[in-house]
Amino acid sequence: MSISNEVLLQAVKDFGTPLYIYDGDMVVQRYKELYDFIPWPKLKIHYAMKSNYNFELLKLLNDANASLDTVSPAEIMLALKAGFSKDRIIYTANNMTEEEVDCVQSLGVLMNLGSLSRLEKYGKKYPRSKICLRFNPDVVDGEHASLMTGGDLTKFGILLQDVDKVKEIIKKYDLTVVGIHEHTGSGLQKTESVFQSMKNVLKIATKDNFPDLEFVDFGGGFKVPYKPDEERVDYAAMGAEIVKIFSDFCKEYGKELAMYFEPGKYIVAESGYMLVEVNTIKDNNGRKIVGCNSGFPQLIRPMFYDAYHHIVNLSNQNGIEGEFDICGNICETGDRFAEARVINEIREGDILSIENAGAYCYSMGSVYNLRAMPAEAVYHNGEMKLVRRRLTNEQLIEQILGEVEV
Repeated sequence: MSISNEVLLQAVKDFGTPLYIYDGDMVVQRYKELYDFIPWPKLKIHYAMKSNYNFELLKLLNDANASLDTVSPAEIMLALKAGFSKDRIIYTANNMTEEEVDCVQSLGVLMNLGSLSRLEKYGKKYPRSKICLRFNPDVVDGEHASLMTGGDLTKFGILLQDVDKVKEIIKKYDLTVVGIHEHTGSGLQKTESVFQSMKNVLKIATKDNFPDLEFVDFGGGFKVPYKPDEERVDYAAMGAEIVKIFSDFCKEYGKELAMYFEPGKYIVAESGYMLVEVNTIKDNNGRKIVGCNSGFPQLIRPMFYDAYHHIVNLSNQNGIEGEFDICGNICETGDRFAEARVINEIREGDILSIENAGAYCYSMGSVYNLRAMPAEAVYHNGEMKLVRRRLTNEQLIEQILGEVEV
């Protein structure tokens, strides 16, 4: 379930660099296998669109009957254009404006509200509506401090202790709570965190508190291995425990509810490659500094989260290994994809593949330093297809001037 080096190199010849490539077959496979890992009869997987909004991948997931977790009105609009029906989309944003609430409401997508303030304002404007409520699970976990969304020091979700205040607002505006939601963090380091978050939220998701529940949404956060020697999580074993916890809850609730999860990274991370070309090599007192034709605005995770991405020299796969710093073309010292990394000998003109670049890479990109984002291609059913061209310098300037004129 990976694209061969030969196919990647041919894509470079066809489309140039820097270039993002996604394995569409792997994306669909990762989505479908979650249903094997978590054998709940009413399981619904909502792909976290923020991780990668590539339109071709969205269409593949729509064809696979996936659902979506969205975080902005524009994401909903793009999802609808990709073929997703509104009943397969849930909207979970924080610190929403009145304008975006009105927009989402007009699009007919279920709103997931995560603060008492927003719940009060929403109820006043849209009484007798169906809603979902996001609670803070009071469990702290994630691969980086910036990605831990649980715990009372974060901005996310209603505190569990405020459930009575929630009920007062619901009663006041005759709102119907059809779903309860929580999200602990991204890249959860301990499977026990998933179980504890579930248990904490399910304690308040009772028939007395919320008699009209149709589903409980446990967010995402499923981690994937980024390093070659990193072991995969036993998701089958984890899924069995998830089903047991939820089954016991449903018996107590008196109804078999749907169970939602919202993975993003798990579905797309491993499908992605970012291909760059080496254009400069320096030897600074024995330290080999490799410069390439991309930089952190086009793949920010290493600089932003100190994240690891495995790097392969596609042009010299049998070369003698050496230690290299892989640096970008942007004016910050921290503009590195890797530091003191052991890779097969790198020469100017070589093509490097930065792997596991499918999630939170292109989607967090920018045109800082006025360098256009890379092109994107999708490999599906043995065929490589360019799905987004890289803007020329002239096109990038035209886009900026057009924005100014508006």
